[in-house]
Amino acid sequence: MNILSSFEQFHGDIRRNKWMRFFTTFLRIALAYAFLMAGLTKVIGERFTSLSNNHPMGHYLEALYHTGFYYTFIGVAQMLAGLLLLVPRTALLGAILYFPIILNICILSYAVRFEGSVLTTPLMVLANLYLICWDFHRWKYVLPHRPTTIKAAFPEIYSQTNRFPFKFLTMILVTLVIVVGLIFTMSQKANMPRNSFPECLTQCPDSSNPEACKSFCECIHENGNSLENCLEAYGTKFSK
Repeated sequence: MNILSSFEQFHGDIRRNKWMRFFTTFLRIALAYAFLMAGLTKVIGERFTSLSNNHPMGHYLEALYHTGFYYTFIGVAQMLAGLLLLVPRTALLGAILYFPIILNICILSYAVRFEGSVLTTPLMVLANLYLICWDFHRWKYVLPHRPTTIKAAFPEIYSQTNRFPFKFLTMILVTLVIVVGLIFTMSQKANMPRNSFPECLTQCPDSSNPEACKSFCECIHENGNSLENCLEAYGTKFSK
């Protein structure tokens, strides 16, 4: 039995479990709610955050806000993805549409070191990938492997189990702990702009070079320089 066949069997076992259905429904609703709210804000023409324009993320979002119908288009795409997720028949299409949007937001959050979403967006990406894998039996035919039987293609209509999936949910919990731990460790070691100048200064007492840290915060929030330039200046002062 090759890897793909093993995954196919594992996928069938997961789909037949009642508790995993509840978990999947929860993820769909949670992800849909997040995008419906974010998308609605854009569609009605409101700013997404109240961050200062000097903040790297605030600067980006302010520029995005002034792109006109492109800003609205993103909101429509987010709302469409959210609505599609709520309908079982179109949930796979919603998950596929959702993925490039949330992946882009995740990468953006790390690129500008925005603490407001450095934790939530990776978890949303993982949840989105789970939902895509949940409907593996619907898109697996694009993969180069032998065709399966109708029973294997639609496992949930043949049998169902009420056994609580302790092992699988333990794997999910361990994954969450690892991801959160890595993100927390990275955010503690990296110099973060934080959301405001006073918040940025709170990390300086624990810094190995408080003066350089303070200059970094001033560079971002007071002078409005780019994150790249401020990090370069911080590195220069830190090495002195």
